[in-house]
Amino acid sequence: MGSKVGEECRSDFPIFEHWRKQHPLARNGRLVYLDSAATAQKPQQVIQAVTAVYSECYANVHRSVYELGDRTTQLFEASRAKVATFLNARHVEEVIFTSGCTDSINLVAHSWARSNLKAGDEIITTVLEHHANFVPWQEVARVCEAKVHYLGLTPSAEFDLGAYEAALSDRTKLVAVSQLSNALGVELPIAEICQLAHKYGALVLVDAAQSVAHGSVDVQALGADFLTFSGHKLYGPNGVGVLWGRKEILEQMPPFRLGGSMINTVAIEGTTFAGLPNRFEAGTPNISGVIGLGAAIDYLSSIGFEAICVHEAQLLSLMEAQLSAIPQVRLLGPMGRRHALLSFVVEEVHPHDLAQILDQQGVAIRAGHHCAQPLLRQLGLTATTRASLGIYNTADDVDALTQGIRDAIAFFSPH
Repeated sequence: MGSKVGEECRSDFPIFEHWRKQHPLARNGRLVYLDSAATAQKPQQVIQAVTAVYSECYANVHRSVYELGDRTTQLFEASRAKVATFLNARHVEEVIFTSGCTDSINLVAHSWARSNLKAGDEIITTVLEHHANFVPWQEVARVCEAKVHYLGLTPSAEFDLGAYEAALSDRTKLVAVSQLSNALGVELPIAEICQLAHKYGALVLVDAAQSVAHGSVDVQALGADFLTFSGHKLYGPNGVGVLWGRKEILEQMPPFRLGGSMINTVAIEGTTFAGLPNRFEAGTPNISGVIGLGAAIDYLSSIGFEAICVHEAQLLSLMEAQLSAIPQVRLLGPMGRRHALLSFVVEEVHPHDLAQILDQQGVAIRAGHHCAQPLLRQLGLTATTRASLGIYNTADDVDALTQGIRDAIAFFSPH
């Protein structure tokens, strides 16, 4: 496995050493964190960048002519440039900072969709979506009297490209899909989805919340029109996210939030709005969060996504092999074609019970519907257990998960 992944990078994450000191008797003080799909732990480099903002150069951005304000603004805008490079955006002003992926999707729903959709128009999405890329389109359709097509899955629980092509028509105005399912780890063929949508003049919004931490995301190669993600899943701070959109589309969209920073002139007679990106960044932003996001991108870039992808793929393959060898465990999703996470159910053991037993062994996993209730209903389930990988996980973590599941099965088995 590549350097600076797995055990080699755990020392960059202070939480693991803190846990060791607090829990010296549980698995020799080792925290097995397998919930990075919900939120990733933070490396010291990100923590230091956030701390430095408050301790060395804190001031409001864009509004000050004194040294502190100028320095903070430079760091803030440097992060925007890092995000633009990270996504391979054509223009740095295409990067809009938000409070998270959910906020980014809602910005598009309120600004673009409510301004452009009319009765009879159609939106296409899938049952794979996180609620954040599902509920906003339901509400937009209700308000605009539009229709939402919900695409199901193939028998192997993958995106149904044939059903998607059949659903497309001249009435389709927007396709909203995740690049990587947070519940099954299924990757969608985004480039092909975008190409087909554009034949009908439809735009495509890509929810990249899960995918950005596991491989390079190139908006030009994908052909997307909008792309969203959150900083906290990218090893950055929480409370900060990104909306990327094609410049020519963003320039035609009305502002979503109104207030300071997003104006050009304000008068009793009326207000004119600023250009990109300020138009969509009303009020004081999450200054330290944005700068911390830039530090997270620097950190991941220093490791390299090739090494990250190889490391996580090897661990996931090991996890699939070990868990599939347990008769009481049923893995969900296509075997060998998942990415970064594994959802499963254990016979006679409720996911919440399993999560609690594992927690007692220092193994942190996710149990529940994963904000994907439509998907779980189609699978005939109400909850699953999900183990998701990060750059700090190792084969020892997979072993700990496997043993914890075996212990839970033994505990619940009739004696």
